[in-house]
Amino acid sequence: MHSPEFLQEKVIAAITALHLDRQPPELYAPIAYSMSIGGKRMRPMLVLMACELVGGNIEDALSAAVGIEVFHNFTLVHDDIMDNAPIRRGQVTVYKKWDTNIAILSGDTMFALAYEQMAKTPQEILPQILEVFTTTARQVCEGQQCDMNFESREDTTLEEYLMMIRLKTAVLLACSLKIGALTGGADAATAAALYTFGEKLGIAFQIRDDLLDTFGDEALFGKKTGGDILANKKTYLYLAALTYGSPQACKELKEIYRGDSMLPEEKIARVKTLFTAAGVESLCETVSADYYKQAMDAIEQLNFSEERLLPLRNFATHLLGRKY
Repeated sequence: MHSPEFLQEKVIAAITALHLDRQPPELYAPIAYSMSIGGKRMRPMLVLMACELVGGNIEDALSAAVGIEVFHNFTLVHDDIMDNAPIRRGQVTVYKKWDTNIAILSGDTMFALAYEQMAKTPQEILPQILEVFTTTARQVCEGQQCDMNFESREDTTLEEYLMMIRLKTAVLLACSLKIGALTGGADAATAAALYTFGEKLGIAFQIRDDLLDTFGDEALFGKKTGGDILANKKTYLYLAALTYGSPQACKELKEIYRGDSMLPEEKIARVKTLFTAAGVESLCETVSADYYKQAMDAIEQLNFSEERLLPLRNFATHLLGRKY
């Protein structure tokens, strides 16, 4: 089994080898920029980890891993347009650096490039791989639309939010693992168990990420907290506060999210107080831990030694182990 560092280097080298210095430069320069500004590369690493876990050759899965990462970055390019986000990973977003039309077209091209990479999968399993990938691509778009719908709704439930983050975030982690497993020759049951592991872990990660955005230690979290509050994002914390808070607190919270008269720091502080009063911090910890346990239960079904499963366990622990 290779180390995560080795797998990450393989992914980075394969991305570099895409040779995005093509014509016209107005189309490909934004793609090269988007692919070069970092990120955890955790999805392509999961492809390779799953392939290796089931006894496959990671070289067979490398193109699919790159395809997953190109697709993921495509979604970020388009999400930034929809969210009017000026910064991504500490850098100017594509549509801000160039313009919206270029960002849309470059994103569309990234979608095509992702399929181009997927098509390099060994031909005997290509239909299965494309079925998984196409379903996932559609689900991610469905999740994004649900997220946008929630912006104009005041009756969104916690269950609907969990459904949205499963589609928008979790299924791509799950897809990465399943594609890696299938490329490595796994049977249907093994591929399904790894899919469930990724899906549950992705939900746990997003709830934890919501929590850290509000209550995280900025020095440890790596970015300024309170961004979701300032953006009036209806996160798990917000919806939980409306579900479990007092009627008076719920009314105040809704008014804060509708208005724009409070100073940023004042708004963050007051919303955090309302969240704390509703007990959402401990609730998020509990729900995230439950999904983490479901993820761990899924890989307990796998007939592999503890040594072979250790990289996945370590990945999950690292992903969910970020502190306040």
